[in-house]
Amino acid sequence: MTADTVASLAFQPAQRVRAIGVSEILRITDNANALKRAGRPVIVLGAGEPDFDTPQNVREAAVRAIGRGDTRYTVLDGSPAMKAAVQLKFKRDNALDFALDEISVSAGAKQVIFNALMASLNPGDEVILPAPYWTSYADIVQICGGVPVPVACTGENGFRLDAAQLEAAITPRTRWLFINSPSNPTGAAYSAAQLKPLCEVLLRHPQVWVLADDIYEHILYDGLAFATPVAVEPRLRERTLTINGVSKAYAMTGWRVGYGAGPRALIAAMAVVQSQTTSCPSSISQAAAIEALTGPQDVVAERCADFQARRDFVVAALNRAPGLHCRVPEGAFYTFASCVGVLGKRTRGGALLQTDSDFCCYLLQDFEVAVVPGSVFGLAPYFRISYATSMAQLEEACARIIAACAALE
Repeated sequence: MTADTVASLAFQPAQRVRAIGVSEILRITDNANALKRAGRPVIVLGAGEPDFDTPQNVREAAVRAIGRGDTRYTVLDGSPAMKAAVQLKFKRDNALDFALDEISVSAGAKQVIFNALMASLNPGDEVILPAPYWTSYADIVQICGGVPVPVACTGENGFRLDAAQLEAAITPRTRWLFINSPSNPTGAAYSAAQLKPLCEVLLRHPQVWVLADDIYEHILYDGLAFATPVAVEPRLRERTLTINGVSKAYAMTGWRVGYGAGPRALIAAMAVVQSQTTSCPSSISQAAAIEALTGPQDVVAERCADFQARRDFVVAALNRAPGLHCRVPEGAFYTFASCVGVLGKRTRGGALLQTDSDFCCYLLQDFEVAVVPGSVFGLAPYFRISYATSMAQLEEACARIIAACAALE
């Protein structure tokens, strides 16, 4: 067999995934964890995962489900009881009424997004992504045949999209607009008054659907009232998919339960996609999620208060670091700080910092703190910190970051 024959028989990935890699956030986290295993005292501030345990009542509900033998397939896109819990949540928290056949439950909010885009995008359809955005958005759009259209939303505007930017970004090929509030990676959130002008633009463009990613809904600070597009503008209901889940508010990342509510036709098409991928979500995870959504909610507010204390500490610390500037995020558990003030400087080893990625590499290699560069999220030069970790870890990490900035020449 010739070398050319061997080469022709080698695996070739499909065109739709050739330009897409494993999440850069996961890669950075894996590198940092490898250094930890090698004995270095690395502090990892990259993961978007609460450090709290799943609430006890939720875990007990899962155990009871196992004891009852609830271990079989459920209805494809969520059991009736699970959908009823989602229905209750939307009514209680958002004053939104959805029928059970307007609700879809999947193995995480990410799968809800994937199902929706796979069910709705044709090749070349455009999806507007206010940048910075969660990295998976753009990759999922591309896998599903669409074209991501990033729109830069700078810190000067609170990392929020404004009506003029949205109007300018819409073309005849625009199919979706993503709104993530509070946001990963910035923690920026939209009030109802800030969403209203965007909704008015959308009313003028009936071909544009709205994907509202509300996964951080319950991690909101300073008394700010949560707002979601379809509640702000009910006339958008028939072209809005509102997505949420139990991962962030209830510390259930590993349980893999997300849900969405929207028009029946879209929900039915999403079920077709799910039927050929994962089928139903885990029956045990659904039992746990039902308890999370319908049981006592006190723990959500308690943990939000803890997150707010961490936010206040990290923002203050970063703003003491020479060359850094960090705005105060309204929600989620991330800071997104500008590092433009350290670019052009050199490390003590003589390396020139030219990009936010350079700065993040410097923090990891020289000061053993792992953070994520803003360029990964579509906007530079910034870096993201996840403060979903202990205050002790945050204090040490921020001390190292301040020292790293002070050591630059």
